[in-house]
Amino acid sequence: MARIRVLAEELTDELESPTLVEGLPGVGLVGKIAADHLVSEFDMTHYADVFCEGVPKVAVYMEDDPALHPPVRLYADAERDLLVLQSDIPIRPEAATELAACLGPWFEELDVLPVFLSGIAHERSEDVPALYGVGTDGAASRLEAAGIDSPTETGLVSGPTGALLSNAVSVGRPALALIVESDPQFPDPEAARVIIKHGLEPLVGIEVPVDDLVNSATEIRQAKEQLARRMQQSDEESTQARPLGMYQ
Repeated sequence: MARIRVLAEELTDELESPTLVEGLPGVGLVGKIAADHLVSEFDMTHYADVFCEGVPKVAVYMEDDPALHPPVRLYADAERDLLVLQSDIPIRPEAATELAACLGPWFEELDVLPVFLSGIAHERSEDVPALYGVGTDGAASRLEAAGIDSPTETGLVSGPTGALLSNAVSVGRPALALIVESDPQFPDPEAARVIIKHGLEPLVGIEVPVDDLVNSATEIRQAKEQLARRMQQSDEESTQARPLGMYQ
């Protein structure tokens, strides 16, 4: 049975139209790295477990913790009015359609504004990765107010995040997406830093220390490389933005 099992019900009344940051694995694992960093940096509360159709039926365990958990979870920070959707596994796009249908009523019940994160493949260079934002008609104006650039080319978001965004467009739900240039082969903590500092901070109105992302970039890459290899083995599972080209 598809459901969201709330574990910290006392936080529900404290959340007021919260922003949700989505962290499904994708190109450069930027969403995953950024989501994990928010949960850790703010010591966010494990708020709910996601038992939606399409989420693989597996259990995960964590370092120094004998407890088992579902692979997709929600974390909350009532003080910052912030939620994070954290996933430890890839989710197939066709399954993400079911995930979107499961999460949608809950988004509306809590008046959640989802912010989806995606990488766009770009070879590494010395330049700071470029970032831009897109959104549904009901939310896109927030990007300009936050000083976030619009796309410089026509493109699309594919994979599970693309499915979630498609659902938001089809039902007229407010939603935003931040897209950042990311390493197409390896976990990219620098791209995650950019999406946090230049995207989430001005958009959500929070301040996020990112020294750990910078100082521990090598360790983060090594820790995430196994998941990144799994994503590369099945491109259709990977959340990514890509240009359509001039004559699509």
